[in-house]
Amino acid sequence: MPDTRPAAPAEENSLSRSLRPRHVAMITIGGIIGAGLFVGSSVAIAAAGPAIIISYAITGLLVLLVMRMLGEMAVDMPQVRSFTEFTRAALGNWAGFSVGWLYWYFWVVVIPVEAIAGAGIIQRWLPMPMWEIGVVLMVAMTCVNLMSARAYGEFEFWFSSIKVAAILSFIVVVGAHAFGYRSATGNTFSTLVAYGGFAPRGPFAVLAAVTTVIWSMMGAEVVTIAAAESPEPAKAVARMTSSIITRILLFYVGSIFVIVATVPWTQVVSGQSPFTLALDGIHFPYASEFMAAVILTAVLSCLNSSFYIASRVLFVLASRGDAPRWLVRTNRSHVPARAVLLASVVGLIGVAAAILSPSVVFAFLVNASGAIIAIIYLMIGVSQVVTRRARERAGAPPPTLPMWAFPWLSYLAIAGMATVLISMALEPAHRAEIWTSAISIGVVLLAYVVFRAGRGAAPVSEAHPAAPPSG
Repeated sequence: MPDTRPAAPAEENSLSRSLRPRHVAMITIGGIIGAGLFVGSSVAIAAAGPAIIISYAITGLLVLLVMRMLGEMAVDMPQVRSFTEFTRAALGNWAGFSVGWLYWYFWVVVIPVEAIAGAGIIQRWLPMPMWEIGVVLMVAMTCVNLMSARAYGEFEFWFSSIKVAAILSFIVVVGAHAFGYRSATGNTFSTLVAYGGFAPRGPFAVLAAVTTVIWSMMGAEVVTIAAAESPEPAKAVARMTSSIITRILLFYVGSIFVIVATVPWTQVVSGQSPFTLALDGIHFPYASEFMAAVILTAVLSCLNSSFYIASRVLFVLASRGDAPRWLVRTNRSHVPARAVLLASVVGLIGVAAAILSPSVVFAFLVNASGAIIAIIYLMIGVSQVVTRRARERAGAPPPTLPMWAFPWLSYLAIAGMATVLISMALEPAHRAEIWTSAISIGVVLLAYVVFRAGRGAAPVSEAHPAAPPSG
């Protein structure tokens, strides 16, 4: 059984507590609003038609259930600094090692993806080579993250505020048009059924679209990492995991609803922002430039968060003994500077791969992270069930923030994530992601075996007192 004592680094190498509640709130919102909503939603709409609203609602339910399970464990284990460690507490050191490194890999791959995406947008205003713009963006975000957690939180607060203001304004303006305001033909809700019906591609397409939609909603779990650097982590997590449903309904379901209620779904082109299409359709001035600026903000927000998340997850892995100990070192602002710089170096390698070998090396890197988040969410669900059962066997009182209708909704979330993975394996468009992600998982598990064999002793674990023995 792993040592259950918290692994406390020396005081000078501890993280700060400088994030305020407003920072944590906006970091969470920023985590679920990215370019996947503003641009990626076009793929989903084209695949399912107006009924994509149902796909978003189903996906939102799955994310809500996962976040509630995370909330239960986070409040119950306030000493845990990263949600990836919940799997260690429940399933053992192999799970903490594997999930931690896979999550780190996911986010360091996001860094070059977002840097290149941001460079592509900026090129429309600033004619420079894409790789130069991408490197400048990465250097800028590296500097922000080296300053302090407060600096990251402040940047993310304003990035997220812009995104929230843009989405709310979009819903109000386009929604008013859908209800007939300044519309020459009155309300436009007939668009929902006028082009082949509400579900023109059938009910199966609605369910299949969940595999596309779910990637745009990932990121809400970031709150459990950011909350560790706030004065009251447990309270911050409980507040955000309980209120996330309203954000999903408003930002995702609300914005997609007004789009498909205003614009014929047949006009939506995969890869082009349906938000821009809707604004053009109601003759909103400078719609393309406005949405380009909003999407750039979303990209920079994600890039900023990628550095933060990757560095904090690596810091936790190092403090557990699952990464080189020199990565635990922090600077005067209590920032794991070496972990930030390592993420920057890996990101620069990714940018080079994107420029030099976009269809081979970079495509493999991106595909190899494709199914990782769904697998991690699946393991979170299993960990919550195992931890709760262990708590019940130990005769401990009920959790402060219990999962609803346990165990049935927990089982539903686990089954939902498993279904997403099976669907990806069956769909030709996602099959490459499953197999390349399997390679990533195999490499990490092999690294665990080699690392543990060479090290001998098990790493320290922030396990729950009632957690079962681990391997």
